[in-house]
Amino acid sequence: MTTLTRPYQPRQPWWQRLLPIPVMDRYIISELLPTFLFGVGAFTSIGVSVDSLFYLVNQVVEKGLPIAKAIEVLLLKFPEFIVYGLPMATLLSTLMTFGRLSSDSELVALRGCGISTQRLMLPALIFCLLITGLMFAFNESIVPAANLRASTTLRAALNQEQVEYRESNILYQEFQQVQQPDGSRESALARIFYSKEFDGKRMRGLTILDFSREGLNQIVSAESAQWNPQQSAWDFENGTIYVVSPDGSFRNIVRFTEQQLALPRSPLDLAQRSKDYGEMNIAESREYLKIIEPAGNLGKIRELRVRIQQKISLPFVCVVFGLVGATLGSQLRRAGRATGFALSILIIFAYYILYFIFGAIAQAGALPPVLGAWIPNLFGLAAGLLLMVRASR
Repeated sequence: MTTLTRPYQPRQPWWQRLLPIPVMDRYIISELLPTFLFGVGAFTSIGVSVDSLFYLVNQVVEKGLPIAKAIEVLLLKFPEFIVYGLPMATLLSTLMTFGRLSSDSELVALRGCGISTQRLMLPALIFCLLITGLMFAFNESIVPAANLRASTTLRAALNQEQVEYRESNILYQEFQQVQQPDGSRESALARIFYSKEFDGKRMRGLTILDFSREGLNQIVSAESAQWNPQQSAWDFENGTIYVVSPDGSFRNIVRFTEQQLALPRSPLDLAQRSKDYGEMNIAESREYLKIIEPAGNLGKIRELRVRIQQKISLPFVCVVFGLVGATLGSQLRRAGRATGFALSILIIFAYYILYFIFGAIAQAGALPPVLGAWIPNLFGLAAGLLLMVRASR
C-alpha cells in the first residue's frame, strides 16, 4: 500500500493571506525598503546637523544653554527634517533599486517574461503613494506641535520666555467693499486699529480711526480696552471719542470713563496668533488667513496662501520622485551607488530651486498660489512620464 504525501508548502504570513501580493511586487518593495530607510536616516541627520546642531552648540557655548535642553530641542527638530527627508529618500531608493535591477539584467529578464515597464514600476509608485500619505499625516499632526514645543523650550531655557500672547505695536487694518457711482464695488479702508501693548487679556494705549460711516469719521483714543465675549464688543476705559466732519473740523468730543463699542474681534485674534508658519497645520493656517484677510495686507495674505498650497503639494513630490527615480534608474545599466546618490542630490537640488523660485513668484502676485505651489511637481511629473515612454521603448 502506497501513501501519497503532499509537497511541503511553507505557511504564508497572516498579512499575505489577508492581502495577497504577487511575488514580483514583494521582491521590488523588499529591495526599496532598506535603501529608503537609509536615505531617511542620512538626509534627516544631515538636515538637523546643518540647521540646528551647530546653532545649538553655539548657544551652549556662548549663552550657557543647558546641554539637556539643547538635546531636547534637537530631538524636537527631528520630525521636521524627517518630513524633508522622506521625498529625498524616496528618490534615492527608487533610483538605486531600479539601477541595481537594470545593471544585474533582472529588468531584462522580467521584460522577457512579458512584463511591461509600467507594470514593473507599479509597486514602486504604490510604495511612494503610501509614503505621501505618511508624510502628509506626519506634517499635519506631529511637525507643528514639535516645532512649537522646540521654540518654547528654547526661549524658556534662554530666559526669553514672555507672558503668553504678549505683543506690542499691534496694527490692524480693516477694509470694506464700497459701491462706486458707476455701480462697481471697490475695496476701501474702513478702520485702523492700533494698540501699543497686549498682555493676553487687555490692550493698552489704543487709537482707532473709523472711516466706516459715509460722511462721518471717528477717532477713538483710550487708555485700555478688553474684549467682552458676552456682548461681542470692546469695553474701553478712560478715553476720548472725536467725531470729525467731512470738512475736517471736529463736530463733537466725548470723554468717557467706560464705553462699549461694537468693533470687530479681529485685532484680538491677530494679537493672539503668535505662531510661525512652521508651527501651524493647514487648518490653523486657514483660520489665520481668515483673520488677516480683512486687514488687506496683500503681501502677507499671498504668502500665507502660497504656504498653505505648498503644505498640500509637497507630500506629492514623493510620487513624482518615485516615478523619476524608477524610470531613470531602469536606464542606468552600469551605474554604481555613488552615481545614484549623486544623481539624487542633483535632482533634489533642481526641484527645490524650482520650488523656491515659483513660490516667490506666486508670493509676488505674478502667479496664482495654486500654480506657484504645484508647477514644480508638474515639471517633475512631465519629466517622469517622458522617461517612462523612453524606457518602454
